[in-house]
Amino acid sequence: MTNPFEDNESDYLVLINDEGQHSLWPAFRGIPDGWTAIGPQGKRQDCLDWIETHWTDMRPKSLIEKMNDLPDTKVQAK
Repeated sequence: MTNPFEDNESDYLVLINDEGQHSLWPAFRGIPDGWTAIGPQGKRQDCLDWIETHWTDMRPKSLIEKMNDLPDTKVQAK
């Protein structure tokens, strides 16, 4: 049986959570609580390519906000 998270022929969704973290999710499964579909629905590699292009700052949103609150360390979220 093929792992539904590693099947190159299945359709996937790109999800995002409140921290701005992205996830690849099998399209046939329900979207888990705390996550929202943000990118395309398509083949695994297409979704991974979209994530690589759009999720350029791996830091969680809460960390970016804390860093921006520190003096002389203003960091812009991408």
